[in-house]
Amino acid sequence: MKWKQADAGMAVCAEQVLSVLEAHGHEAYWVGGCVRDELMGRPVNDMDITTSARPDEVTRLFERTVPTGIEHGTVTVLVGNYAFEVTTYRVEGSYENHRRPAEVAFVRNLSEDLRRRDFTMNAIACDRQGRFVDPYHGENDIRKGIIRCVGEARVRFQEDALRMVRCIRFASVFGYRIAFNTWKGLLLERDGIQYIALERIRAELDKMMEGPHPYLGLSLLGRSRLLEKARVPFTSAAVDVFLSRIGDIPSKETAVRWALLMLACGLSGQDAGNLMRQYTFSNDARERVEALLYLDEEVKGLSRDTHLREQWVGLVLKYGQETVRRWLLLCSVLPQEHWGTAADELLAHGLDWMDEMKIFHLHELQIGGSDLIAISGKRGGPWVGELLKQLLFKAAAGMLPNTKLDLTEEVRRVMVTDEKG
Repeated sequence: MKWKQADAGMAVCAEQVLSVLEAHGHEAYWVGGCVRDELMGRPVNDMDITTSARPDEVTRLFERTVPTGIEHGTVTVLVGNYAFEVTTYRVEGSYENHRRPAEVAFVRNLSEDLRRRDFTMNAIACDRQGRFVDPYHGENDIRKGIIRCVGEARVRFQEDALRMVRCIRFASVFGYRIAFNTWKGLLLERDGIQYIALERIRAELDKMMEGPHPYLGLSLLGRSRLLEKARVPFTSAAVDVFLSRIGDIPSKETAVRWALLMLACGLSGQDAGNLMRQYTFSNDARERVEALLYLDEEVKGLSRDTHLREQWVGLVLKYGQETVRRWLLLCSVLPQEHWGTAADELLAHGLDWMDEMKIFHLHELQIGGSDLIAISGKRGGPWVGELLKQLLFKAAAGMLPNTKLDLTEEVRRVMVTDEKG
């Protein structure tokens, strides 16, 4: 098969794997996401392979293998700089806790293997000659833009409740609609999501929030009430009021999208941080969202007066340029009823005021703690840090030139004033 959406080197190495398996009397096909994405014209990032060969047979045929999921029939085959998951045709027994099969049985028939898969678009196999095996008409569903379960939707969702979140994620990322019976099955089985580990749900939501149609996904989540079953205070009302413009936020600014969702849920910075810890977000991701919400809370406390620019400079120094830029983006898509009294002026002038700042960090000051101690003749202590922060603020706000001479004079003036006080 000629792959148009895959890296050429990866496609060549993957074909070698199929060739070796076939040369030793086994069937072998590309399957799942790589076939789906090729048919959609989307980038193919990995190429999974299904085969009639048993795991031990796969291991014997290739020099470099890793038994990544050998109990479930998966061996990772390494060819060149690429890794391919090669999985034996299998059927699955009963599932434990709506998330994993209690047992699997290896079979020799491809159609039996495809029957166990989640959605029709993921149940298409393709051989080296480019011939498709598509018993559930997944290619037709791709053409029509439909997400449809293989077989009975309720059974698929009972087997692995995470498939309900994946269903909505696929619809959101691809801009597809969900087939009626699949949606009906999701609503009937949504209680099963409580059995799924939060980090698995978060991984799916991350992909949805990074995608091109997050509003569609959030609308479906709101209508399904699926996240409520996963202990997230999210309702369809939140979608209508807060989230209609989430797609205006660039996909690379996922922290801003998450912050908007947290505001839609009515969460404070602290509450959002606690929720993101439960969902095993990385510390960096959590801290970016927390900072945006804490900054939003502080901006609400600002008043529109002659000191607004100076208050803004203080917030820039406290939270940093990137957080402030992200907050301005966040504020630009928030409904006006959420704005504080100063938000419109900050949207109009905040970037200009930040661009006018000459200094942003203590290490940029042309004076340091040892200089303060030498000038004052006093012993070091907390006062050094406090005075440095005052100097930083005045230099950043343009109230004091950032030169050693001017800063030294300011330190002496402050010392004299403190002595008189």
